[in-house]
Amino acid sequence: MKPYSVAVVGIGMVGSEMLKVLNERQFPADPLRVLATREREETIAGRTYQVEVATKEAFRDVDIALFAGTEGSRGASQTYGWKAVELGATVIDNGDDFRMDPRVPLVIPEVNPEHLETHQGFVANPNCSTIQMVMILAPLHKAAGLKRVVVSTYQAVSGTGRAAVTELREQAPTALEGALCEPKVYPHPIAFNCIPQVSSLKEEFPGYYGEEIKMIKEPRKILELPDLPVSATCVRVPVFNAHAEAINIELQEKLTVDEARKILAESPGIEVVDDPGQSGYPTPLDASGKDPVYVGRIREDSSVENGLDLWVVSDNIRKGAALNAVQIAERLVDMGKV
Repeated sequence: MKPYSVAVVGIGMVGSEMLKVLNERQFPADPLRVLATREREETIAGRTYQVEVATKEAFRDVDIALFAGTEGSRGASQTYGWKAVELGATVIDNGDDFRMDPRVPLVIPEVNPEHLETHQGFVANPNCSTIQMVMILAPLHKAAGLKRVVVSTYQAVSGTGRAAVTELREQAPTALEGALCEPKVYPHPIAFNCIPQVSSLKEEFPGYYGEEIKMIKEPRKILELPDLPVSATCVRVPVFNAHAEAINIELQEKLTVDEARKILAESPGIEVVDDPGQSGYPTPLDASGKDPVYVGRIREDSSVENGLDLWVVSDNIRKGAALNAVQIAERLVDMGKV
């Protein structure tokens, strides 16, 4: 495979993970450059990178630009994304600036790779919570048709970035001593607490926070179901890494638990862990640092016709961001679309 000039934009938690995933999967990146707001050296997974300052000209001769879109680099694609495309780069953006832009395909490679066929040089990664949910929804929709989705998320602090991870680590011993924790990153203490707010309120859906709106709108675009009813409640929990979701779905046709379990087990990128009698179900500790989306607690919802309840866990930094972006790059290379 011929080498491609690759630039990773942003060196926060997602950017660092992108570099790790590129190396682990032996993506043919040569050269592999890192762009950020200031020059410095960074050592990640035993490799030292010379970080360059991001400018428009830095994207000249870049084949693939991966925008990390987190921890201060959010909005970088708004500044440089389309300029990089003008200079010949294919942009894969983990940020949320262009996800709903009609020019930009919103892609999970296991779900809708065909949307890459008509890309205009710019591809978006879905939201981390959307990715793990749609990975589960897509094969069930293909088998029986989706009618309605209700999801509650339990989201790790790594989704907010390094400062939030530090805040949880520092607050925990303070809370154990019975002292008050002063929140900085979140509006309330996160240690031993749950905060039903991820992002800010939006006028578009009154009463819903931004993360919940992403989970309403993004699946509709990915699955090409513009009228799919979705309701989401997103909660930040005192977990360092990996998001969990309780998903309730109504289907057009009935699927038994055994049928759903078989469909999911045969779907790429999914691992079924479903033995509730032996406490067999996925947890964030199980999923952290791993590639798959894990699903368990698969059961029929007796309150509606053709209903299923599922418990889904995935590493939000890995499959929810870095890995999905690299998989998009791999698929584009395979398709000859770079």
